[in-house]
Amino acid sequence: MWIYEKKLQYPVRVDTTNPTLAAMIIEQFGGPDGELSAGIRYLTQRWTMPTNQAKAVLTDIGTEELAHWEIIGTLVWRLVKDAPVDKIKGTPFEAHYVNHGKSPFPHNAAGANWTASYIQSKADPVADLHEDMAAEEKARSTYEYLIRVSDDPGVTDALRFLRQREIVHFQRFGEALRIVQEDMDCRKYY
Repeated sequence: MWIYEKKLQYPVRVDTTNPTLAAMIIEQFGGPDGELSAGIRYLTQRWTMPTNQAKAVLTDIGTEELAHWEIIGTLVWRLVKDAPVDKIKGTPFEAHYVNHGKSPFPHNAAGANWTASYIQSKADPVADLHEDMAAEEKARSTYEYLIRVSDDPGVTDALRFLRQREIVHFQRFGEALRIVQEDMDCRKYY
């Protein structure tokens, strides 16, 4: 289906040890608008798309979201891997550390574990693609907030890349919606 290259889609540079920032970025690792939710949502919805073009868009973006999940996990890991426990104590990352050590684990910034209820698949291609466009906009917004709280230039650079990909995905889903609507309209015979 695809070839996995043992490198990230975008290079990740982390210049600091910052458990607090890691605790915020983990929102995109396991939150409702994060990369895991998006990837699973799109790869689930692809089955009921009426055109091969729309299926291809969902497959392409779904697998790319999993690559982004890997980038987010790398950011979180690198922000905490060298942090001594005394630098973790008293930070928002402390509760995560108690449960999972320094390993990224899919939950949101508040600590709620990832759940399948974060995703939706209605078998209605128009509804699903509108949902997907909204999901991309919510992810873009989250990346903008994360960029504002980031004080690490390397992390900010990776977050900007991910934010830009959300914009491109939104546009591609808009194109897929147009293709699906045209396909549905030409099936009507009067």
